[in-house]
Amino acid sequence: MIHPLQQFQFCPKCGSSQFVENNDKSKRCVDCGFVYYFNSAAAVVAVIENAAGEILVARRKKDPAKGTLDLPGGFIDMRETAEEAVTREVWEETALRIVSSEYLFSIPNIYVYSGFTVHTVDLFFRCVVHDFHDLHPHDDVSELHFIAPDKLAPDYFGLTSIKQGVEKLRRMYQHRKNLHTN
Repeated sequence: MIHPLQQFQFCPKCGSSQFVENNDKSKRCVDCGFVYYFNSAAAVVAVIENAAGEILVARRKKDPAKGTLDLPGGFIDMRETAEEAVTREVWEETALRIVSSEYLFSIPNIYVYSGFTVHTVDLFFRCVVHDFHDLHPHDDVSELHFIAPDKLAPDYFGLTSIKQGVEKLRRMYQHRKNLHTN
């Protein structure tokens, strides 16, 4: 895979083609001096449990990873907090209203969309929803269903960070189960 900075050939400030590598994180315009730093885009992931302790999973309707399982979530919009983003994304994809969210962990990811490589950091949140009666797929989700934590199989998930997150969640749930049985 090519370095993400290679995707940028022209200075976004003045349009010059003299947009050269400054270091492994940035490019600099020889003509106007503008320095562009390539940073990760922020995204959110919702971990939602029903009363039986099962996790809500979605099937992706679009690429990347069309047809594979996913957890509800998406990119954080400008001027939006991560908590606002997870609430909005869950609403857009499931029609569910989040009552509270708690940060769990983050995982870096590479998300290729329309041939463009986007480096992300995916922020996982445990989200509480009191009412599931409006649950139905929307937006870029084709299907929603619940899976018991011990039945979550990372290989069913298409995005690398979600696979890694599901594996981490499995360990967390197993640890929690072990604490309750001892």
